[in-house]
Amino acid sequence: MRAASVVILSLVAASAAVGQPAPSRTVTLPAPRREGAMALEAALWARHSVRALARDTVALADAGQLLWAAQGVNRPNGHRTAPSAGATYPLELYLVASRVSGLPAGIYHYRPASHDLEIVASGDHLAELVDAAVHQPWVKDAAGVIVFTADYGRAGRFGPMAERFVPMDVGFAGENVYLQAAALGLATTFAGSVQDTAAARVLALGAERHALGLMPFGHPR
Repeated sequence: MRAASVVILSLVAASAAVGQPAPSRTVTLPAPRREGAMALEAALWARHSVRALARDTVALADAGQLLWAAQGVNRPNGHRTAPSAGATYPLELYLVASRVSGLPAGIYHYRPASHDLEIVASGDHLAELVDAAVHQPWVKDAAGVIVFTADYGRAGRFGPMAERFVPMDVGFAGENVYLQAAALGLATTFAGSVQDTAAARVLALGAERHALGLMPFGHPR
């Protein structure tokens, strides 16, 4: 168990002992914006991969907007901004935050239904994620990193075709992040060279989830 998890559990136990409410393990994100200053056509024109990131902060609202663009809910029936075969939604997103204003450095799991973040571990783990990214040292300059993981079991009804459909989901969601980043004046690049075992250790993933790629983001340098 991670040291951060032990601290959280200790705080919960201590709070219960003195009759205090347990500290929250979730962070509510600002509501996603439905309108912006940039037209879709302009975002398509502006979209390109950028690896030169400024080592400054990104607003929590912008980080939340990127997550929403990737996998947020956009319909009353719970369906999302990116398509998924059979609406199985095998993707699970994690945010490794280093310099996101209003958000302590840490690892967070994005929950689309409530548009919030579940705390996985506290502290800055960006350097550990850089070690898991193969030959991509520029990741260290990111304000935060969106990590795409997937549970292939959710697409199990498609049999062997799940091996084709799940990566498609990553592609759809990743392009949404690209376009949203362009509209926000942010920079990003999809990094697919990730050591699965190392990333799983950093994120404390269970056996059912697999890391499929990273999207480090920040302001362009």
